[in-house]
Amino acid sequence: MKNTNVKNQRVIGEREPYTTRFVSSKDGTSIGYRQLGRGPGLLLVQGTMGTAQHFMQLAGALADTFTVFVPDRRGRGISGSTGDQYSVQREVEDLEAVLASSGAHYVFGLSAGAIISLQSALTLPDIHKLAIFEPPLFMNGSAPVGLIERYEKEMAQGKIAAALITGMKAGQFGPPVFNFMPRWLLESMVNMMMGKEEKQGTNDYPPMRELASTLHNDFQLVREMSNKLHIFRTIRTEVLLLGGSQSPAYLKTALDHLEKILPQAKRIEFPGLGHAAAWNTDRGGQPEPVARELRRFFGEPSLGRKEIS
Repeated sequence: MKNTNVKNQRVIGEREPYTTRFVSSKDGTSIGYRQLGRGPGLLLVQGTMGTAQHFMQLAGALADTFTVFVPDRRGRGISGSTGDQYSVQREVEDLEAVLASSGAHYVFGLSAGAIISLQSALTLPDIHKLAIFEPPLFMNGSAPVGLIERYEKEMAQGKIAAALITGMKAGQFGPPVFNFMPRWLLESMVNMMMGKEEKQGTNDYPPMRELASTLHNDFQLVREMSNKLHIFRTIRTEVLLLGGSQSPAYLKTALDHLEKILPQAKRIEFPGLGHAAAWNTDRGGQPEPVARELRRFFGEPSLGRKEIS
């Protein structure tokens, strides 16, 4: 097992230098990613409303042990546009291209990125170990289809603030008070926040107005993968299931079912943390405990792939 002495670990909040690289996916889309650290390759796959920038503190905390690769998913950051015929398979092809370019064999996926990572583990032998944080997998027809359709309608009408609020309600990501505040007040608050971003900048983060459109792809992943959780029972690699005690119940339910069906699964819940735990601290995250568990999991010798009968 690798040495994980605290004195050798990065301090959360330090800005680690990185290089930027690009690779072409199967359909020709350019996928940009950041590279930092040294050691075995570890790929971080971003989730809903996130880009590579949201993962930089987590990446920095892991850079003493791993060479960390942090891509922008298609349609975000420095990567190319979503393109035609978007699907989870397109995202798998993007991940495959980055794995081939980087030589990485370890993958961590958050939220929608966890769905992509799970789907990739079904077909990509380059993934030797996988850690996922709360994939939004719905079962038994429980996906919030009505809210997703409302989001699409509001985006088409140019009502960005309204669409963002609907998206948060669909994912159940707002604080408890969020459900009791009138929509006109919530929309006013979001419009004020977007206006502030446009005046003051976002410190290297894409603005909310830009990220709002990426919810379309993540909702498409949710709809495409709803009620398909059973397909992951054939994943033969070791999987670390991560979640927060403060996260919505449906995310815990998905992890419960994955823990039962995955042949080689380990489960960890972070007390007091929520769905954004892996993000930078200035975006509501607490990446240090997440980094600690990832370092432990990926640093352990592999048990090898278990054959499925």
